[in-house]
Amino acid sequence: MVVYTRRDDPGLPARVSAEPGYTVVHLDAGPPRYLAKDQLLPHMGEFAEALRAHWRRDTPAVAHAHFWMSGLAGELAARELRVPLALTFHALGVVKRRHQGKADTSPPARIGVERVVGRVADRVIATCSEEVFELVRLGVPRNRISVVPCGVDLELFDQLGPAAPRNHRRRIVSVGRLVPRKGFDLAISALTTAPGVELLIAGGPAQGGLAEDAEARRLRAHARDLGVADRVTLLGQVARKDMPHLLRSADAVVCAPWYEPFGIVPLEAMSCARPVIATAVGGLTDTVVDGVTGLLVPPRDPDALARAIRAVTGDPALAQRLGVAGQDRVRARYGWDRIAADTERAYERIPGVLATAELAVGEGR
Repeated sequence: MVVYTRRDDPGLPARVSAEPGYTVVHLDAGPPRYLAKDQLLPHMGEFAEALRAHWRRDTPAVAHAHFWMSGLAGELAARELRVPLALTFHALGVVKRRHQGKADTSPPARIGVERVVGRVADRVIATCSEEVFELVRLGVPRNRISVVPCGVDLELFDQLGPAAPRNHRRRIVSVGRLVPRKGFDLAISALTTAPGVELLIAGGPAQGGLAEDAEARRLRAHARDLGVADRVTLLGQVARKDMPHLLRSADAVVCAPWYEPFGIVPLEAMSCARPVIATAVGGLTDTVVDGVTGLLVPPRDPDALARAIRAVTGDPALAQRLGVAGQDRVRARYGWDRIAADTERAYERIPGVLATAELAVGEGR
């Protein structure tokens, strides 16, 4: 398998062989430096040209594009060479626009481009059931959509191993980028009627940079205004190797976004046998089974969130039951071997594609 990505550093080699058996190819498209994703669209034509040049020499049996801009580049490169194209959006512009409105920084062309590339792709791989409905509304034929969720590293995220230190309080943990849609402010608000519970928030810049981060400042001010600042800790960026320790230390893991295309944190928490309290949005309604592996609450409802937090943190037997069921569900459905097999089956549904064929994967970066 070959992964194609944009060169964002002039010192990067043209090709890098990775130990698991795949190759990463850095293509020249735009300036060789980091660009925010919303600045990448003007360079997708150049990225497509570089892809096409590579594929003329070594034509893949199937290309799998990730994110809408890679879908555009993949379609432009694949059309002339008749390379079958699979596409995973991971997030849809129409959903982002619906929930963020004027705060959406995506290029204005995003929704139109998604509509076109979704309709022409040979296979669209959705990550959850809700995305299927959104894709059909965009005009993607249902018979060309497969559902393959994201996976979790079952060896890294497990019940065994050390946990982060704790104090006498019951603990909830939330993880994600420090952006308003993640709903960390709702979890803070819920603490006002969940006495004796502390909240640890992991995400954003490193600890030293939190003072300069606008969302971190907003969350800290919100906690002070509500009188719960002594029970809210912003950890900043947590290394991936340390994330299982943090999750294992939690009585419950709270995921309270306004919307979420998929959401990997609940899976990682469930894999550590931690109960999950989540808002009933997007992919969370697929991964969290209400009353079985966790509790689902309406979005933007801190009172409902507080009730769920009290229920789980106040009943160790319930928490254990939810955690065990969640771990069973993750191990049965969301391990990478299962995800790989499901992805392979999606490729096989493209006419003329063999499951054992050489693959090319495009990364939206």
